[in-house]
Amino acid sequence: MDAETRVREHFIESIATKQAAAEQISHTIALAGQLMSQCLLEDRKIMSCGNGGSAGDAQHFSSELLNRFEMERPPLPAIALTTDSSTLTSIANDYSYEEIFSKQILALGKPGDVLLAISTSGNSPNVCRAIAAAHERNIKVVALTGRNGGSMADLLLETDVEIRVPAHRTARIQEVHLLVIHCLCDLIDSTLLGDGV
Repeated sequence: MDAETRVREHFIESIATKQAAAEQISHTIALAGQLMSQCLLEDRKIMSCGNGGSAGDAQHFSSELLNRFEMERPPLPAIALTTDSSTLTSIANDYSYEEIFSKQILALGKPGDVLLAISTSGNSPNVCRAIAAAHERNIKVVALTGRNGGSMADLLLETDVEIRVPAHRTARIQEVHLLVIHCLCDLIDSTLLGDGV
């Protein structure tokens, strides 16, 4: 297969995955947007975590809230738990990598906050521990997953929301996760400030 055909196949597969996602997960994205908006209206914060590309997504989401998405507005309280290298490395060194997010949640999380937990497989041990820590602090969880939801799906409570991308390939799941993040940011802005975007 030549390079141009290979590139086109990526586009075709990405479009098909997004079309399937639009049909299957729009409702859960809307529920997550409502949950996050209510959290912010109650003067609480949203924490986010993930590994690798999902860490980048966690930081992307946090930056859209702390700065702005598409609408001019006051900054909104959000923390990406992936960014403090001294904290991450000290916890990983002194305890284990599996606790890098959970210890931060236990220190910083308050009842009424929301955790955005991101894992393409749903099996990241440190994200699973983060979910457990969130529940310990009475924090609701929005889980961004893919495939079959992995271990994370089994940890979620009825008050949590799972947004499971209907795909198996990591790249396609990550592409939809980014779109979901933008949908959540838009829902938060429209809920807090109206539809004049």
